[in-house]
Amino acid sequence: MIGVSSVLRFEGEQGNVYIPEHFRVEDRETAVAFMRANPFAILVSTVERVPFATHVPVMIRESGEQLTIRGHVAKANPHWRYLQSDPQCLMIFHGPHAYISPSNYDAHENVPTWNYGAVHVYGHATTYTEREQLLGMLHDLILTFESAYAQQWESLGEAYRHRMLSHIVGFEIAVSKVEAKFKLSQNRTRDEQQRIIDSLWDAPDTAISGTARVMCEHGLGTKNLDVKKEKR
Repeated sequence: MIGVSSVLRFEGEQGNVYIPEHFRVEDRETAVAFMRANPFAILVSTVERVPFATHVPVMIRESGEQLTIRGHVAKANPHWRYLQSDPQCLMIFHGPHAYISPSNYDAHENVPTWNYGAVHVYGHATTYTEREQLLGMLHDLILTFESAYAQQWESLGEAYRHRMLSHIVGFEIAVSKVEAKFKLSQNRTRDEQQRIIDSLWDAPDTAISGTARVMCEHGLGTKNLDVKKEKR
């Protein structure tokens, strides 16, 4: 486990999401890599004891032990007001997932389950509407998701860009806690894991085939990812 600091904690037994020990991820690098690979996340706040959620693309910054998440919401979306009134929030990063048939197991007495990966991130949010801050955030988002668009953005009319900026509110979340759960059949035998991988690998649904790939990337099954690539 990578060292826990006073800035960012990887939660142990006392957490906010149920994680059996087989599926707990305590490595910071692994969790952050998963967040970067799945940047379309769910931002959750509580408004008068009722959850409020927004689906939003974000980027992750690391500075020493501190993690920061940046993004924006539409000004018409009241979520930014909720962040101002209560800055404590949750962001959920979710990746590939798939139904797992009990036909992959050795024993007859078994039931179906679901494999998936998820990272829950807790932190304190601040919002901003200042032009320079918004431009800086958008610049980073463009470089993250489509650097080629930067030239087009710069070529847009000043009035149009000003209008677009006036319709968004930026946010930045200082991360205080990370809980990562990869439920990937780690509690099964190597042979069972390989049968699961083989059953998912060629699925046309990328969420399903992606689950097989994630299992391989984490060293599950009897073959490594390179062997699977060679066989495709």
